[in-house]
Parts: sequence; structure tokens; C-alpha cells
Amino acid sequence: MMVYKKCKESENLPLEEVINHVRQIYKPFRPEEISAKIAEMLHPAEVNAEIEIVYQTIEDLHIACPGHRGDWYFTGEYPTPGGNKVANRSFINYIEGRNQRAY
Repeated sequence: MMVYKKCKESENLPLEEVINHVRQIYKPFRPEEISAKIAEMLHPAEVNAEIEIVYQTIEDLHIACPGHRGDWYFTGEYPTPGGNKVANRSFINYIEGRNQRAY
């Protein structure tokens, strides 16, 4: 609940002071652990096959798309303060059970 509290506390800050607190949730996990959990969550009970999520690393994404920094969706490093605010608001909506847009 610490991330939720930080998100709530930042709601009324000036836009340029808002940081993406949601990134803290993923910090203790390696990309492979996150991928394994996603595969587990997406594996329907009626499917008897093994499911593995295959993704491109951020480093390889930079090699594949040189000069393009459109990785914020994966890294949480949004290029604008507005992106940080939307990430925080989305998390608040999720925790509070609100099915609404964050922007």
C-alpha cells in the first residue's frame, strides 16, 4: 500500500513534480520473473500446453529501433510529467476498484 499512498499524495502536486511511483512495484523482480508470472496468469486451465511469454529486452529494443525512445510503456520512464500522472492515476483507479480512464 506504500505505492498507493505515494500516488495519492502526488495527485495534487504541480505536474512537473509528479514522478511515476508505480515503477517501484516491479523493481525487486527480474524480467524473467515477470514474464513467468504473466505466462502463469494467461494460461487457461483448459489448455494442457506449456505457455511461455517471449519478449524483447529493452536493450534489444533500442538496437532494433535506434534513436527511438518510445520504450516508456515498458520501462515506466515516461517522456512527460503527464505520463507519470496517468501511470499513478491508473494504479489508484485499480486499487480503488474504479473502472475509468486515468486521463
